[in-house]
Amino acid sequence: MKYDRKSKLQIALLLLPGLLIFGIFTVYPIVRLFWMSFYKWDFGSFLEQDFIGLENYKTVLQDDNFHIAFSNTILYTLITVPAQMLIGLAVAMLINSVNHVKIGFRVAYYLPVVTSWVIASLVFKYVFNTEGLLNYFLVNVLHVTSQNIRWLDYRWGGMTVAMLLGIWKGIGWNMVVFLAALQTVPVELYESASLDGAGGLQKFVHITLPGIRSTILFALVMLTIGGFNVYTSTKLITGGKPGHDTEVVLTWMYYKAFSNGKFGYSAALSFIIAFVLAILAVVQFRLMQTKDEG
Repeated sequence: MKYDRKSKLQIALLLLPGLLIFGIFTVYPIVRLFWMSFYKWDFGSFLEQDFIGLENYKTVLQDDNFHIAFSNTILYTLITVPAQMLIGLAVAMLINSVNHVKIGFRVAYYLPVVTSWVIASLVFKYVFNTEGLLNYFLVNVLHVTSQNIRWLDYRWGGMTVAMLLGIWKGIGWNMVVFLAALQTVPVELYESASLDGAGGLQKFVHITLPGIRSTILFALVMLTIGGFNVYTSTKLITGGKPGHDTEVVLTWMYYKAFSNGKFGYSAALSFIIAFVLAILAVVQFRLMQTKDEG
């Protein structure tokens, strides 16, 4: 008993620094932010804040610019997540079937992942700018058009460039995750299927997909959260222009907090997005569980 108490005390002392840091820098800010969402908190109310209840949440939900930012975020997630997963899985299967230079292919496809978002965003902005590299080739080299195309000066052009960057950056991560999962699928299953006359598509549907189902769910949840957290690329490529048409929820939150001083509004917006993400995660888990039971 004395030894058990001593062990528990040692464990508690070892955990205490980490728990303190977690509480101070994670738990407390979240609680504080939730508290702020119920108060009128802006540049003029740092010393004294008025309790306004759910007014901030109501203001967010009735804001037309928030609707645009939210729809842009949904669109970004719906396009980039499936594209990253499909291309990443295809690349992983190709690399898994290669007997030589696997490491070289892994490094080549993973380089975009470790490339800074800031650098990649600035490069994409340079390429797709009105006076950028792409227009130079289209006008002066290929002579496809006589005028520069303003790729980033309208909503769908700017969003498309941001989505292309998101897909390019995410392929390598998906490749690594799916490659690790593919290597856990027993080779004997494929050999037995071949003896039974199964083709490549049948093996993929009946062996590969069931074997990596948990990894697919993990990637889907993580990428969905990442899609809603998109910020750097949109901020640097379009800056929300023109007229806030290319805002996403995080850039809009930043704008309202640090340009307009609406901290209560931004706090409420953050918890609305957290609630949406929680619902999406639950739905995704339920769907995958239903498929497993089926």
